Amino acid sequence: MVTQLLFGDAIEILEEKGNWCRIRVAWDKYECWVDRKQFVTVSKATFDNLRDNPAPVCTDLIQLITDKKTGNTFPIVFGSSLPFYYNGEIRIEDHVFTFDGSLRPFEQEPTRSGIVETAFQFINAPYLWGGKSPFGIDCSGFTQTVFKANGIRLKRDAWQQVEEAQPGDLAFFDNEEGKIIHVGIVAGDNHMIHASGKVRLDHYDHYGIFNQERGGYTHNLRIIKNIF
Repeated sequence: MVTQLLFGDAIEILEEKGNWCRIRVAWDKYECWVDRKQFVTVSKATFDNLRDNPAPVCTDLIQLITDKKTGNTFPIVFGSSLPFYYNGEIRIEDHVFTFDGSLRPFEQEPTRSGIVETAFQFINAPYLWGGKSPFGIDCSGFTQTVFKANGIRLKRDAWQQVEEAQPGDLAFFDNEEGKIIHVGIVAGDNHMIHASGKVRLDHYDHYGIFNQERGGYTHNLRIIKNIF
């Protein structure tokens, strides 16, 4: 698994092989494969609208929505998009779902404190390569989801994020070959919130991240940037 799709994500099909489709995610242009039963087809007009006009974002760690036609209830997670949300309803073509949880309009102005507060909601969430939910998340999935919930679009992988970031408050870490392999969010007071084993808060300095439990540095600091 290289990434996860959350409820409301828009995708474009690039290639089909049996039950599998190679797709491009509209949000970050990431390409990967997905089983065709994991998505529903929409019109080009709907896709273009979802791609160009980011929907409100669910800000509950987990929330239940209900299909009005069938009455079936199922969970969605933090960071899920709520397409064409209006007055407690989500609409995707002829599918209508009720939603009474917390959300944030994507166009709402982001703040530094809001990003840090959002990041702290994930404290102790387990690490999962390719994960993007509170039940399992990797370092760049964590930063991408936190910033999405604060109205800022990031690429999927750490090396992609460092290429597009502006000087400021994302911290990037490299390996011995100089490749960006890890990313975290500056939380203030020389601390970093990041996903490593779990989402955690650690001290950092100009050398890198210091893990108190291990008694040493776990990541080498490359650069700190601000995407505002």
